[in-house]
Amino acid sequence: MEHLEGRQSVLAALRAYQRRFQVILIRHDSHRDKLADVIELATQRGVPIRYAVAAELDALAHGTTHGGVVAICTAKPRLAPAELLTLLETLREPPLLLLLEGVDDARNLGFTLRSADALGVHAVLIKKHLWDFDPVEVARPASGAYERLPLVQLEDVDLLRQLQRRGVRLIGCVAGARHTLYEADLRAPTVLAIGGEKRGLSGAVRSLCDSFVSIPMRGETSSLSLSHAASIVMAEALRQRRAVGT
Repeated sequence: MEHLEGRQSVLAALRAYQRRFQVILIRHDSHRDKLADVIELATQRGVPIRYAVAAELDALAHGTTHGGVVAICTAKPRLAPAELLTLLETLREPPLLLLLEGVDDARNLGFTLRSADALGVHAVLIKKHLWDFDPVEVARPASGAYERLPLVQLEDVDLLRQLQRRGVRLIGCVAGARHTLYEADLRAPTVLAIGGEKRGLSGAVRSLCDSFVSIPMRGETSSLSLSHAASIVMAEALRQRRAVGT
């Protein structure tokens, strides 16, 4: 079982309802009006609610920033490759996927998922080792996006090959690429591959990329954090797609 902390994370998990909830703990002296939506939805879902003292919640949570609500539930399920392919067939617009490699910080991953959710990404592909991050540390900065976004665990590059056979292009974002992201057509079915600032993209992913793009920069800064780089690239993809009404 996992712990979810804070109103945003718990409410998003209840709405997505992909987890099985054991109980939601609410601090007995919390302002009930601020948690009314959590209480109402939990009641509708048949999820038990128990009121507890602050010390019990503090012991379960990562400190005292839980806002008076902690949920005990199963882990967020991962989308299987076959399920992702089925999902793409249901979309009414060209799929936009995000592939992440080389993430070293759970909060950085959480911020990236939050941006992906806001900028129209349909699913996020992440390497197996990223699932070792503390889910609370990912979920809090994601502000609900961790629950809403389909997350696919990438075991190897076979899924990428399957996507390419279905007409999805793999675009690698790397420093020094000849073409910038503003020269790329991001309106077609696309996987945006973003690597961390330390290791970048792996050789296996690079070998499959249909093209590479870079983020033009000025000044002496040579690299951006993964969350910032991903946000810039995803925002350009959304801009292009909105320009043509897709």
